Amino acid sequence: MPRAIRLFVRAVDAMNRAIGRFAMYLIFAMLAVLLYSSLSKTFLLPAVWTLETAQFLMVAYFLLGGAYSMQLDAHVRMDLLYSRWSPKTQAVVDAITVLFLLFYLGFLLYGGISSTQYALEYDESSYSAWSPSMAPIKIVMCIGVALMLLQTLATFFRDVAKARGETL
Repeated sequence: MPRAIRLFVRAVDAMNRAIGRFAMYLIFAMLAVLLYSSLSKTFLLPAVWTLETAQFLMVAYFLLGGAYSMQLDAHVRMDLLYSRWSPKTQAVVDAITVLFLLFYLGFLLYGGISSTQYALEYDESSYSAWSPSMAPIKIVMCIGVALMLLQTLATFFRDVAKARGETL
């Protein structure tokens, strides 16, 4: 594989590893918010912001950690025939299916950018009592999908190299 592709794969892997490891700790922030919510409902006046904050943290956890999960090959895979194939055949099939994922993520990113532009332009807010701005979580959504798109491209290059008998 060309040097530029090797550098791209290493850079994307390093970036998604760092962001994914950061995202892992968002679960503790979400738990802290939910614990505060439980305590405030028991002993104080209930806070209106806790449920949506926990939901936003969960969305960030899920979307920012998705690319790291893909990098670790930790996604669920339906394995009827796959495990019986040779590593080379697995790499060829993975490279083909990754193209479908790239197509899907491209449309998802396009829609996410459109939705984020709308949220920024019209100051969109949630329809709850707290009514937070939706732009920050939509920006996180676009970043998460873009990271997944980059990791999918890196995975495609890795699969092509594996199919050719090389390693990246």
